[in-house]
Amino acid sequence: MKFDNYFDQQFELRYFEMNKLGLATPTIMLGLLEETAADHCYAIDHSIFDLFKMNVGWVLVSGVLQMDRYPSYKEKITIRTWLSSYSSIKGYRENIIFDENQNIIGRAKGLWVFFDIEKRKPIPIFNTIKEQWSFFNTSSIEHDIKKKINAVDSAHYTKQFTVHRFDTDMNKHVNNIRYLQWVIESIPEDIVENYYLHTIDGRFIAEAQYSDTVLSLTKELPSATAFEHTIKIEGSDKICATAHTHWKTY
Repeated sequence: MKFDNYFDQQFELRYFEMNKLGLATPTIMLGLLEETAADHCYAIDHSIFDLFKMNVGWVLVSGVLQMDRYPSYKEKITIRTWLSSYSSIKGYRENIIFDENQNIIGRAKGLWVFFDIEKRKPIPIFNTIKEQWSFFNTSSIEHDIKKKINAVDSAHYTKQFTVHRFDTDMNKHVNNIRYLQWVIESIPEDIVENYYLHTIDGRFIAEAQYSDTVLSLTKELPSATAFEHTIKIEGSDKICATAHTHWKTY
């Protein structure tokens, strides 16, 4: 539902979006945030598919997700999104996640770049998009998503993956949700089984291509439930993404 300065989208959590505890997974929450952004585009008559026909689209370059709790099976949530600022080629998208009683259960912020898919480079955002979206100069979460996250120098845990066709999206690059899945795969089983992902802060640096072999490198930080992560191309110095995660007990 579009309002003057923000857009609301409601969801009811489904069975296949749950973990074994009946709670939504982190990757599902990122997916619902992407769905809300796509619906916001559709609401101003600039759907993702219409943009794709013009060989343009949006690419996430950095972002943070913080969940105080994850919604349960059949729970209804509302994701509120808005643009807090623009430059000529990029904009900050803010998000707040509410439960049925309007309690805030999560927050997210992303820096998105308007992108020429064919030329693989940023381009100016259409004026019609900026005029119809407008902006609301308020942050959903106080967090600097431009700050560099250093690559892991020596990993405690490593997993290897091959980029398949279903890992890439319509913009022909690996979807940011896939990076989160690769990150989680390299985290110790004890953490994944007994803790929930409270915060992930990520930077998307370079594209992985179809058939590339990627390494998910994880380093345990002094706090036993905090980690540094790097996704890189095997056999090269090419870094695709870096991230921090922080986990909490249920």
